[in-house]
Amino acid sequence: MKAWTFALAALAAFAAPPLAAQMERVPDRVAGEGAGPFGKLLIRGAIVIEGSGAPPAGPIDILVEGNRIAALYPGGAPANEVQSAERVVDAAGMYVLPGFVDVHGHNGDAAKAPQPSYGYKLWLAHGVTTVRGVSFYFGPDTPDLSDAARSAANTITAPRLIPYAVFGDKWSGGNTDSPAKAREWVRWAKAQGYWGVKFFNSTSPEVLGAALDEAKKQRMGTVAHLAQTGVAEVNARKAVELGLGGVTHFYGHFESLLKDGLPYYPEDYNYFDEQSRFGWVARLAPQAVEPGSEKWDDYVDFLVESGVTLSPTFNIYSASRDVMAARTRDWHAKYTIPSLMDFYAPSATNHGSYYKDWTSEDETAWRQFYAKWFTLTKDFHDRGGRVTAGSDPGYIYQTWGFAYIGELEMLREAGLAPLAVIRAATIDGAREIYEPMGKEPPMGRIAVGQLADLVIVPENPLANLKVLYGTGHTRMNPETGAVEQVGGVRWTVKDGIVYDAHALLADVARMAEEQRAARTN
Repeated sequence: MKAWTFALAALAAFAAPPLAAQMERVPDRVAGEGAGPFGKLLIRGAIVIEGSGAPPAGPIDILVEGNRIAALYPGGAPANEVQSAERVVDAAGMYVLPGFVDVHGHNGDAAKAPQPSYGYKLWLAHGVTTVRGVSFYFGPDTPDLSDAARSAANTITAPRLIPYAVFGDKWSGGNTDSPAKAREWVRWAKAQGYWGVKFFNSTSPEVLGAALDEAKKQRMGTVAHLAQTGVAEVNARKAVELGLGGVTHFYGHFESLLKDGLPYYPEDYNYFDEQSRFGWVARLAPQAVEPGSEKWDDYVDFLVESGVTLSPTFNIYSASRDVMAARTRDWHAKYTIPSLMDFYAPSATNHGSYYKDWTSEDETAWRQFYAKWFTLTKDFHDRGGRVTAGSDPGYIYQTWGFAYIGELEMLREAGLAPLAVIRAATIDGAREIYEPMGKEPPMGRIAVGQLADLVIVPENPLANLKVLYGTGHTRMNPETGAVEQVGGVRWTVKDGIVYDAHALLADVARMAEEQRAARTN
């Protein structure tokens, strides 16, 4: 069996099943769920973190007309603008940031999160106004494109949805097993309305190269999860040489940095046993060269010079270094629906629920793996490479929205400065999406003319990213001694529509409670 044929079989074994037909339809946005857009919306007294890396500045009044930022008024808007505003948001002392961009999104399936608005509302409640789905659903006849169109029209409560399709998925044109078929599929995906292609290295280098070349001609974005089953022929270096635009996760990096030609796996290794698969992922780190070595520096320089984007999704594997902590996060009891908690539990069948007998040795190996992965990402960033923020939610105790803020915290842990973390979450994420089309993004910064996608937070996220979690941050009041929850996003503005983040979270809590009650009854 050729290596890429085996890789394709491996992908099929672990790809999400085509259950989207069983998913519930996203309900239409009802009256009172988000307000606007307005002829004039004025956000007053804000401290602005504008997204490019510039330091905070304020107070500034932000005038929004329709769905665009019309003016910025340092010190305050003129009286006539205040008087003519249809809606005024008092953001005095609060921090306003560009809407966050999650570059690695999925929706659930009917077994774990049957109503897509569950994830959509959690994303919005955490300030995420744009999500790139890679892909939102697997299989044909799925609502990726219709959800994206309904969100663009603001007829559903959801972030801006950017649909990518997995290479070879969704069509009835046969196997994409030749360069000609690969190009045909890419053109088909473009004609359907997909913005880009998510690759697994589950095909030959020749086919992958043809697909990447065609995607570039069609001005489509490309991103890849370079699975272990394919890295013997296509590691990250090879994929980037073939024209890949983005590498997500860690796959392919350490295989590009091995001291010897191929990775070592023990004789009882089985990729289809996910505990074996993920347990031995961490054992790759010692097999790779050390940071600062000639091979390491050459690889980092190659990535930077190629213009590839890294979206590491650190958070999605973070349970590997402390499963107990991941299982007991603050938000699970109130906001994680029971069916999702069931999916997260150790399982022989659920993808990502691999810690069936997860030991302190496994967790130690993963902590050491993260140290090297963090260093690689930081070196790439420091030399001018673009790093973006993606959460890959719905697996491994990573619930929508909360997982995204966890990713921001882990980018900080990797060594990116707070302003660099916000840049990764805003303008750099937006540029990763729009750059393949040869366009500057219409969102990602707080600037006149940009789309009115904004996050309004009572506390300073540069001082403490935890204040972005929907559950807030626990702090003892020094005057009263009382333990208080502070922070949490207060309002999310998407396309000029003001969403009350507290109300969105209340809706999600209601979904979780209703499912618990149904189980009890």
